Amino acid sequence: MTKYDHSWRLLFCLTINCFLTPIFCLPAYAECLDDIRQAGMLTAGNALLGAHPSLWQDKEGVYHGIDADLLQELTKRLGIPHSQFIITEWTTLVPGLKVGRWDIILSDLTITEERIAYAHIAYSRPYFMLYDRIIVPENSPLHTLDDLKKANLGSVLGTTDSMTAHMLVDKNIAAKVSDFNTFGDPFVALRNKQVDAVVVDQGTLQAQKEHFAGLRTIGPPLFYEPKPAWKDAQAKASYRLGDEGIVVRNTCPLLLKAINKAMDDMKQDGTLRTILRRYHVWEELQDHLNQNEQTE
Repeated sequence: MTKYDHSWRLLFCLTINCFLTPIFCLPAYAECLDDIRQAGMLTAGNALLGAHPSLWQDKEGVYHGIDADLLQELTKRLGIPHSQFIITEWTTLVPGLKVGRWDIILSDLTITEERIAYAHIAYSRPYFMLYDRIIVPENSPLHTLDDLKKANLGSVLGTTDSMTAHMLVDKNIAAKVSDFNTFGDPFVALRNKQVDAVVVDQGTLQAQKEHFAGLRTIGPPLFYEPKPAWKDAQAKASYRLGDEGIVVRNTCPLLLKAINKAMDDMKQDGTLRTILRRYHVWEELQDHLNQNEQTE
């Protein structure tokens, strides 16, 4: 037998094993969680925007917010001694995850079928649901959706909030959209009368109330609508559009399974509700984040 014959037969055997017992061909699957436990550190990518109630630092550099509390609780339940946020730009969250710069993404990343398909990532069970509100100053002449016909809406570039704002323009409910780079910028523009209203999620509104007094909302909550090309896929998804989840590489199923177990336990024992209440964003719908769940 030549060395080439031996190599061919070895390749043949490995290929057969892959078909018959796939787990033997995927050792990296187990290594994600094992490697994290061996390192004793769970790293989480986060695009820190300084926005309450998600994640912010105090003067001593200590992180606070929903993301901080979730990471601390998750680390404890996974049996990992330490955890650390790695702060990055929003556009680098998924690329950084895929090359191993961090183990998970915990950064208010909403779950969509488009992201799952194109980014080749996996999401945990949802822990929070976002929806949008239309926000105006207390003394604004705008009181109903019908009053928005000539309105310029401020929102945040690249977010689902911006998609909602542009959807309002497409439906001829509002006139135009001005997109800004951070979540505070549209509120500054609102105060300076550069925009007539702001479209952002309810968590951001709660946070900005600390910095901008005299805000009110008009109209009902605006739940996210899927892009037309993804409407059917989203309708079949188990989660509700607007849900946020923890993100892992899709080659780490054991890590995802462990995170989902921890998230399920947090929901069952009331820990998740306690965290959301701590930051004044819990409401009844936050207990029903799957499409087949109905609020009482």
